[in-house]
Amino acid sequence: MPQMQKDRPWLIRTYAGHSTAKASNALYRANLAKGQTGLSVAFDLPTQTGYDSDHVLARGEVGKVGVPVCHLGDMRALFDQIPLEQMNTSMTINATAPWLLALYIAVAEEQGADVSKLQGTVQNDLIKEYLSRGTYVCPPKPSLKMIADVAEYCYTNVPKWNPMNVCSYHLQEAGATPEQELAFALATAQAVLDELKPRIAPEDFPAMVGRISFFVNAGIRFVTEMCKMRAFVDLWDEICRDRYGVEDPKFRRFRYGVQVNSLGLTEQQPENNVYRILIEMLAVTLSKKARARAVQLPAWNEALGLPRPWDQQWSMRMQQILAYETDLLEYGDLFDGNPAVDAKVEELKDGARAELANLESMGGAVASIEYMKGRLVESNADRLNRIEKNETIVVGVNKWTEGEPSPLQTEDGGIMVVDPAVEQEQISRLNAWRSERDNDAVQSALAALRAAAQSGTNVMEPSIAAAKAGVTTGEWAEEMRKVYGTYRGPTGVSASVSNKTEGLDDLRDAVNAVSDVLGRRIKFVVGKPGLDGHSNGAEQIAFRARDCGMDITYDGIRMTPAELVEAAQKDDAHVVGLSILSGSHLPLVEEMMQRMRDAGLAHIPVVVGGIIPDEDAQKLKSMGVARVYTPKDFELNSIMSDIVDLARPPEIAAN
Repeated sequence: MPQMQKDRPWLIRTYAGHSTAKASNALYRANLAKGQTGLSVAFDLPTQTGYDSDHVLARGEVGKVGVPVCHLGDMRALFDQIPLEQMNTSMTINATAPWLLALYIAVAEEQGADVSKLQGTVQNDLIKEYLSRGTYVCPPKPSLKMIADVAEYCYTNVPKWNPMNVCSYHLQEAGATPEQELAFALATAQAVLDELKPRIAPEDFPAMVGRISFFVNAGIRFVTEMCKMRAFVDLWDEICRDRYGVEDPKFRRFRYGVQVNSLGLTEQQPENNVYRILIEMLAVTLSKKARARAVQLPAWNEALGLPRPWDQQWSMRMQQILAYETDLLEYGDLFDGNPAVDAKVEELKDGARAELANLESMGGAVASIEYMKGRLVESNADRLNRIEKNETIVVGVNKWTEGEPSPLQTEDGGIMVVDPAVEQEQISRLNAWRSERDNDAVQSALAALRAAAQSGTNVMEPSIAAAKAGVTTGEWAEEMRKVYGTYRGPTGVSASVSNKTEGLDDLRDAVNAVSDVLGRRIKFVVGKPGLDGHSNGAEQIAFRARDCGMDITYDGIRMTPAELVEAAQKDDAHVVGLSILSGSHLPLVEEMMQRMRDAGLAHIPVVVGGIIPDEDAQKLKSMGVARVYTPKDFELNSIMSDIVDLARPPEIAAN
C-alpha cells in the first residue's frame, strides 16, 4: 500500500488578552515560545463596542474580558517584538473590525512588513452579534455594508487575509440546535456574499468566495458534532456551486477554525472540564474531511473566571499531544463510508436545508434576525429544561454531585483577577495619547472618514489614515454612529402572557397568591448593566419568570445603572435582577445600589447573577444585594421561588 502523505497540523492557538496591551504582549510572546503557532486576540468590551476606556459605559469593563486597544499606540504595544509578516493572527472583533484591522495594518507598515503577505482573520460577523453576543454598534444594513468594505479591501490589498469569519460559535452558546447552527451560519454567509457580489468582477468572485472562513463550536455530543462538521462541508460546497456558480473545488472548500464549547463547562467539579474539552476537540480533528484548520480551546476553569497562563498552557498541550504524539495525521478520513455517520450527516443536512429555505422565504438572514433570536431563546429554554428534569445528564451538576474538593483551585481561587488599578492606568495613557497627537490631523482624518461613510464608499482606506493620524477607537465608532445610527437588537423574550406552563403549577399558584396581596402582578425588572452582551442568562430568567406568571421588563443589553434604576422606578418594580458575566459585577452593582438608595428605592430587593467568586458574592451582599447566583445555580425554578419570596410583602412573609 502506498505511503499516505501526513497531514499538516492545524494552527494551535489560545484565545488571550487581558489588562493592558503590554501585559497581553508578554503573554503572547510566552505562548509562542511554548509552541503556539498562531495568535488569537481577545479584546475588552469597550474596544469591541466602540468606546474609549474613559467612556461612562466602559466603567468596570476595561481589560476584563480582553485587551483594551484605544489607538495606534496600544496596537503597537500589543505586537511589540512580534513580526506580523510572519504571524497568523485571529482577531475576535466584529462591530469595530474595520478599525482594528486598520490599526493592525498601520502597525505592520511601521514594522516594514509587506502588507500583501499578512495572514489572519477578523471575525467581522455582525448578524451573530444581534442574535447571541451583543457587541454590535450600528443597524444590520450598514453593518453588512462595512463587512463587505473589509472583504473588498482585503481582496485587493491583503489577499491572504480572511475578511470575515462566519461565526456559529455563539449561536450554539445561545442554545442553537445543530440544524439551527448550520442554517443560521450559512444564511449569514449568503447575506455577505450577496452584498459582495455586485462589488467584485465576475471572474474574481470565486476567489473572493474562497476567502470566506467560518468559526464554529463543538459541543459534548461528539458523534453529532463531528457529523455537523461534515454536513457544513457538504452544504457549503453545495451553496458555492449552485447559488454562486463557483466551479473550482478549491474555492468551495469549507475552511474553519474552532473553539470548543464554553457553555458546557461547569463551575461544579471544574476538573471534569478537562475531559469535556478533549472530547469536544476530537469532534473537529478526527475526520480529515471536516478537520479544523485552527483550534483554540478554553481552559478548565473558564466557568470560574479568567484563566491563568498555566491553565492556557494545559489546554495548548492537549492540542500538541494529539497533533504530534498520536498517529492521527498519518491517515485519511476515518469515517468515510460509515453508514451511521452518513445517515446522521444527511439528517442534519435535510434539517438545515429546510431552515435555510424558511429563512430565504422571509428575505434572508438580515430580514430574519428577530425570528432567529426567538428560536434561539426557545431552544436554550428547552436545553435548560432537559437539564433541570434530569433528561440531560451533566456529571457533577445534576448527577454524581458528591466529590472531593478540586486541588486545582489553589489559594488564588484557581483564576486570574485583573487589578482594578488597570482601568485608571489605561485612562491615563489614553489622555496622554490625546494630548500628544496632532489635533488638526485627527480632525482632518475624521472628516475624511465621515465623508466616506456618508457617500457609501469603502471606509477602510480612510480608517487606516485615521489610525495613523492618532484617532481613537471611540472617535472612529462615533463617526459610524453619527452616519449610520445605533441599534438595539431583539431580546427574543416576549412580554405577553405565556402558555408554557408545564411543570410550573405550584410556582404559578405562588405568583398568583402574592400578586393578589400586592394588588397587581409581581413586577420583575431584569437588566444587564455595562457592556456585557452575553444575554443567555438574563433571557432565560426573564423567559421563566414570564412563564411563571410574573410581569417582566427586560429591555436587553448594554444598560447603564441610571437607566435600570429609572426603569425600576417607572415600572414600580417589586424585584430587580441584574446579570453580569464580564467580571465587572463589583463596580457596576456598587453604583446600582447607590443609585437605588438615592432614588428612594432601597426597599426593592436586588438579585445578581454571573460568574462571581465566593469572596465577591460576600462583598455584593454587604452592599445590600439580596441573592447572588452563579452557574452552579442552574435550577431556574428555585430562583423563581426566591423571587416570589422577595416580592412577598413583609406582613405576609411569615405566612
